[in-house]
Amino acid sequence: MKTRVKWVENVTFLGESASGHAIVMDGPEEHGGQNLGPRPMELLLLGMGGCTAFDVIHMLKKARQPVEDCVVEIEAARSEDVPKVYTRIHAHFIVTGQGLKESQVKRAVSLSAEKYCSASIMLGKTAEITHDYTVVDSTAVEDGQ
Repeated sequence: MKTRVKWVENVTFLGESASGHAIVMDGPEEHGGQNLGPRPMELLLLGMGGCTAFDVIHMLKKARQPVEDCVVEIEAARSEDVPKVYTRIHAHFIVTGQGLKESQVKRAVSLSAEKYCSASIMLGKTAEITHDYTVVDSTAVEDGQ
């Protein structure tokens, strides 16, 4: 895999992926940025969230679960000292569907965290990563419950 990052100005950079997509990264104003895009360290968490959500959806569909939505809310803490690596990361999955089996959601979340999500496993080398989940029955939501 090959990517490219080009300095634009001040602390603004343009990242270009191997798949042909681009994203602007920028810093906060107090560091010379214009707040034009996410911080590089935010992108690491977004990448982890995308990676693990991909796994969970893939496994649930493979298990023929009626998954309709999956949201991953991530909270993280960083070291006070340089390098300011992530030290704690918590991923909360909200998985919605009609009649989803909780056991299947639990299994998918666990397998992603422990075996399949490359981003989680890599970040787990410096951070304590935890996860939990909520299963939402869309039938109950539609009925107003």
